[in-house]
Amino acid sequence: MKMNTMPSFSDRKHRRSPRGEARLPQKQGYRVLETPEAGFDGASTSGAIFNLSTTVVGAGIMALPATVNQLGLIPGLFAIIFVSMLTGSSIDKILRFSRASKSATYSGVAADAFGGTGRNILQVCIVINNLGMLVVYMIIIGDVLSGTWEDGFHHKGVMEEWLGEHWWTTRWALLMFTTLFVFAPLISFKRVDSLRYTSALSVGFAIVFVAITAGVTIVKLMEGKIKMPRLMPKLENQASFWKLFTTVPVLVTAYICHHNVLPIANELRDPTQMKLIVRKSLMFCSSLYIATSFFGVVLFGDHILDDVLANFDGDLGIPYSSLLDDLIRVSYGLHLMLVFPIVFFSLRLNIDGLLFPYAIPIAFSEKRFFSMTVALMGFIFMGANFIPSIWDAFQFTGATAAVCVGYIFPAAITLRDTHGIATKKDRLISWMMIFLAVSTSTVAVTSDIYGILTVDKGVKT
Repeated sequence: MKMNTMPSFSDRKHRRSPRGEARLPQKQGYRVLETPEAGFDGASTSGAIFNLSTTVVGAGIMALPATVNQLGLIPGLFAIIFVSMLTGSSIDKILRFSRASKSATYSGVAADAFGGTGRNILQVCIVINNLGMLVVYMIIIGDVLSGTWEDGFHHKGVMEEWLGEHWWTTRWALLMFTTLFVFAPLISFKRVDSLRYTSALSVGFAIVFVAITAGVTIVKLMEGKIKMPRLMPKLENQASFWKLFTTVPVLVTAYICHHNVLPIANELRDPTQMKLIVRKSLMFCSSLYIATSFFGVVLFGDHILDDVLANFDGDLGIPYSSLLDDLIRVSYGLHLMLVFPIVFFSLRLNIDGLLFPYAIPIAFSEKRFFSMTVALMGFIFMGANFIPSIWDAFQFTGATAAVCVGYIFPAAITLRDTHGIATKKDRLISWMMIFLAVSTSTVAVTSDIYGILTVDKGVKT
């Protein structure tokens, strides 16, 4: 029997005032549906899979081949599978405790376990993680379209190659056009389900990249132009061993989607399908990551760059190499453009929760919705255009904020177990998640700091 479900106690206590709650529409049978659009009968399973998969597959797909090469092909591929399983376990914990606490948001689950302070810390981590990712996405899009400078040499972007050097092919102009004509319409939606078609297209562009990489690899294998890839890590000294841990942030951020799990679940026609949706999305993304990493490592070997996209900036040694290079770069640039709005969606929700914890949901306030959207978009645009050293900062956010969002908070919520639903297995896995997250992240941050200091010292000398 269906009945109206009032908002959760934790959400009322830590997020909304009673006056604000009274004005919210209720979705029968499950939880609050924070959208003002009438006639919406709930999101489909396929749309949810596309949206969650798009949240997962962002820029990480380009960094994974170098990560796998550093770990060795066999340990690297196993690491991708292991982190996928760990991510599935952490998301399952969020879903279970959201049902137990009747919380409609991830921050509501954290508030139920740790109060307002826990909610605020989680939201800060989500904001740092998402804001960092979006600035990086825009930087990469600028690199793809207008090119980049490296060691005094200018690598041309696809628009410069096609149209020549003009004011409209400069980085600033192309990013402004992208912001106004691509991002602005897509970030104006108030339901995450409205992005299902662009998410499907984004997944399609990622598949195009993998297919072309696989095709080039197979052709070169048939021609005998590829050497045997390195199956195990290359350990020459103690420094090379510790360097292996710097791969952790890449592996961790490659699967971060926790901030969008409950927003997607809230809109489902049948919310009980969310566990199956998560499983299918992670299986698909793992397959995509494994294929990309395998073919990337086999194709480029030890010549693979930190961003494998940079390897497609020259002659691939096969016919139509230039055309294939452009196809890969364009498909990846379009992929990131369509990933951007779905990550922005949860960024806006969480920063609104931080700034206006007792206001009605942002989807019901036109003024707050659009002012928040414009302010965030302006900040991201400025960060991508005028902060050249921003990469160093995001080396640390991947090892800190992302780890907290994806693993430490789900594990801590489980260990807190305010509803008495955690099993011994849950507790064991949670302790393992916290240990792995804290230890490997500490080593990763230390290695990054050491690397930066070493580079600076080398430059000075």
